[in-house]
Amino acid sequence: MSGLEKWMFLVLSAAEFILGMLGNGFIVLANGSSWCKNKTVSLSDFIITNLALSRIVLLWILLVDGVLMVFSFKVRDEGIVMQIIDIFWTFTNHLSIWLATCLSVLYCLKIATFSHPAFLWLKWRVSRMVVCMILGALFLSCVSALSLIQEFKIYSVLRGIDGTGNVTEHFRKKRNEYKVSHVLGTLWNLPPLIVSVASYFLLILSLGRHVQQLQQSGISSRDPSTEAHQRAIKIIVSFLFLFLLYFLAFLITSCNYFIPGTEMVIMIGEAVTMFYPAGHSFILILGNNKLKQTFVEMLWCEPGLRKPGFKGPYAP
Repeated sequence: MSGLEKWMFLVLSAAEFILGMLGNGFIVLANGSSWCKNKTVSLSDFIITNLALSRIVLLWILLVDGVLMVFSFKVRDEGIVMQIIDIFWTFTNHLSIWLATCLSVLYCLKIATFSHPAFLWLKWRVSRMVVCMILGALFLSCVSALSLIQEFKIYSVLRGIDGTGNVTEHFRKKRNEYKVSHVLGTLWNLPPLIVSVASYFLLILSLGRHVQQLQQSGISSRDPSTEAHQRAIKIIVSFLFLFLLYFLAFLITSCNYFIPGTEMVIMIGEAVTMFYPAGHSFILILGNNKLKQTFVEMLWCEPGLRKPGFKGPYAP
């Protein structure tokens, strides 16, 4: 790979990193200051704040991984450095995905309207259930990170055998075992994806029934409940789209051992991977009325953007 391509990758990674830090940092500061001022926090704000914190850590891990990939690919790909990055990335990655899933479930149970007893039971206990999901997310994230230990052992054996150039039947068995464990590791992402898709379809069904009832009653479909449905659907759809893109990029970057000579492809996958934690933060800001209002007020308070005597669009 040429030096120009490496510098382009670094510039793109740095831009995504700065963008993600600005978006997620704003969420943490806005919700944190509100928490300190009011001495209380809603469950949705709590999830969004912790989601932003996890993505800040995730962005730092991806940035360090990208820098090592450019300046010392062998150090990044071998030994303890790779293992430390993988453990921290796996834990933070799964925690971030599960927190986004918890947010989707919370929106679904808070906004959707169904008369089924099971749904009503969950709706009445939404806070307790989402808290249990968050605790479960922490547990599963720890388990997914610890599951890498066996994979590291097999990988070190493969590296040792591959270094001798003696490709035996034992090597082939170990390589197949590593592939199986690697594929099984990616399956950790399926449960949160399935739960988010289920939340999306429930919201779609609820919105369709709600609009149909309004039309039968002769009421305008632009009521607060309809807007809440549409806003939650947009947030969940954006999460699903970015997550699928993120998952595809993750598969590319995680196959570097089985696809030799694909350094450029891995760097492209790394750049696409950073777009998910960076871009989704701004979707959360735009989908949250309080965060969006705070963001607009902050822009109007910037020097040079405010005329004398003008108090901004949200001033009393």
